[in-house]
Amino acid sequence: MTNLEKYNQVFCETFEITNEQLAGLKYQDIQAWDSVGHMSLVAAIEDTFDIMMETDDIIDLSSYEKGKEILKKYDVEI
Repeated sequence: MTNLEKYNQVFCETFEITNEQLAGLKYQDIQAWDSVGHMSLVAAIEDTFDIMMETDDIIDLSSYEKGKEILKKYDVEI
């Protein structure tokens, strides 16, 4: 499984959405992506890619696309 597939899977499983809903997805666009859902997403990303995100990156994770940019900082190529 590629890193992109893993990343997509994290979003889909955390928020119970389909791959088709990922493009353009932003924080609070869907009911599941509230503050609690956000922390669940962060935990799932950290577990999946074996990283520990900095607080600023957790706050900056405001969209599906932004998450890809943030992962590059941790040497995770999407």
